[in-house]
Amino acid sequence: MNIAIIGTGYVGLVTGACFAQAGIDVTCLDKDLRKIEMLRQGRVPFHEPGLEALIAAGRASGRLTFQSTLEPDLSLERAEAIFLAVGTPTGPDGRAALTDLLDCAALLARTLTHGTLVVVKSTVPVGTCERIRTLLETESLEAQSAVVPRPRFTVASNPEFLAEGRAVEDFLHPGRIVIGCDDPAACRLLRRLYAPFDPDGSRTLTMDVRSAEYAKYACNAALAARISMVNELACIAGPLGVDMHAVCKVLKTDPRIGPHYLRPGAGYGGSCLPKDLRALIAMAQDHGEPAYMLHSVETVNTGQCERLLDTLLACLAYDFKGRCVALWGLAFKAGTDDLREAPSLALARSLLEAGARVRAYDPVAGRSAEALIPDSMFELCPDPYLACEDADVLVVMTEWEEFREADFAQVAEKLNLATVFDCRQLYDAALLERHGLRHLEIGQRPASISQPLTDALQNAV
Repeated sequence: MNIAIIGTGYVGLVTGACFAQAGIDVTCLDKDLRKIEMLRQGRVPFHEPGLEALIAAGRASGRLTFQSTLEPDLSLERAEAIFLAVGTPTGPDGRAALTDLLDCAALLARTLTHGTLVVVKSTVPVGTCERIRTLLETESLEAQSAVVPRPRFTVASNPEFLAEGRAVEDFLHPGRIVIGCDDPAACRLLRRLYAPFDPDGSRTLTMDVRSAEYAKYACNAALAARISMVNELACIAGPLGVDMHAVCKVLKTDPRIGPHYLRPGAGYGGSCLPKDLRALIAMAQDHGEPAYMLHSVETVNTGQCERLLDTLLACLAYDFKGRCVALWGLAFKAGTDDLREAPSLALARSLLEAGARVRAYDPVAGRSAEALIPDSMFELCPDPYLACEDADVLVVMTEWEEFREADFAQVAEKLNLATVFDCRQLYDAALLERHGLRHLEIGQRPASISQPLTDALQNAV
């Protein structure tokens, strides 16, 4: 089979590389000439485990090629299916911005002389596929000549469920494949495409187009709600003197709740959950639904940075001026260099605004963070232990594997207040205490820790 994918971001590249590995001929297209040239040279524009090797294998086999949408090419004409995998970022009103996606549809209408299956892989509001189908039919009608018959387009929804940091694994071994399509022939074609990843078809779910579009938002909203719920429970548990670790063990035993995403932390970030929740809230507003719970989920997540800041303020005797905070981890999660809406950047900016210095380390996302925070009080360090030098407190914001086995003797030696704020629940408090380190977690009430830390600060001064 032969397919084309427009868009070479996380979704487009992972989809293309994995389809190519399965023996399908794939052309990935993008309007960004710099990115296309980079990919032709075998360089990947972002960090995603396993992707670079897959792309190299696809290029070597000749099954994976890269092309600019600005250059004339027959790849779109040859394609049995064309996937649209362009970004749909948050617009100024909270709604998903569809300009790039609709531009791609218009390009197809002007370019193609035959009908084809257009598959929307991007996360889009309900009704977008219908809008694209109308655009394709309208613009192709205007572009047709007397001798060229009008192309017939079929539009399907095929939302992605790829988690950054394990996107390749998610595609090769999917938990579910969602196909929204009203045309039986197109549905059969998509099932054939995905057969290598779901041989018995048990994980492929077919439905109408609008339900498939909505399914992605529903999944992300449920996940965001779970994260905000456990964070709020932890913040209530702290003042009550409750061990949230013990409580989470109880929650995990309930089959109605399940064991996943039950670790209180710094809140969610990245390119999906924040924007998709906002887009879903906007959809609700457009149809007169108040979406009380979705608003609450967003409010809890936004307030998580303030809670982190309050705890740090207590650690530093309620004065950030002249103090230094070490940050371990800047990417919004391990396994990626994505800094979009990363809680670490929100915390760093708040600390800088309050007069503190920030020394940060991240194994892959550091250089990008430096460009996003052009402040002389923000220093990017090449080593996690260098970040701790002259720092009062260490805050662990990303669950990178190298942080799990840290040299706590070095950390204790370098930190002025010998305090580790563990925002990802990586460490055992008893282990840190053996190295003379105070261990803090999400939900601990600042008032209960302020006095001992104030005494330690006075001693340090």
